[in-house]
Amino acid sequence: MIVLGVDPGSHATGFGAIATGPVVCMLGGGVIRTKSSAPLPERLLAIHEGISGAIAEFKPDVLAVEDLFNAKNARSSLILGHARGVILLAGAGVGVSVAEYAPREIKQALTGNGGATKEQVRFMVMRLLGLKETPALDLSDALAVALAHSGRAQLGKKLSRKIEG
Repeated sequence: MIVLGVDPGSHATGFGAIATGPVVCMLGGGVIRTKSSAPLPERLLAIHEGISGAIAEFKPDVLAVEDLFNAKNARSSLILGHARGVILLAGAGVGVSVAEYAPREIKQALTGNGGATKEQVRFMVMRLLGLKETPALDLSDALAVALAHSGRAQLGKKLSRKIEG
């Protein structure tokens, strides 16, 4: 299974693709950066085009997206919601299954601590994927979303086998 994880942001949106199976590995990823001086519609278009390009490149089975969190103010939350909207649209528009995860859930899945720092999450992402180079925080956050989904999917398979057996 190929999972494309996305860490939404109106200025920096991280995306990272992993392949699951007997061994989990990183296929690629990056950060979509927008100009803070650009009007919101232009930034949203850039995010949509970037994620659409990543979907076309990696052909994921699932688009795993970080859910909203309580931002510093209502306007920031609203803008982040717009960014998430165009990301969800990119996946739904081509029929890719979409899964959403709360930030605390992702941190808990990777570190065992829902209040872990971004650096702690990045450390675990590097360990789990065997990365030699330190990724940007936006990229490691996106890979964390993908890994959290992969872990949940594996747990679901094990539980369904147990119930059936």
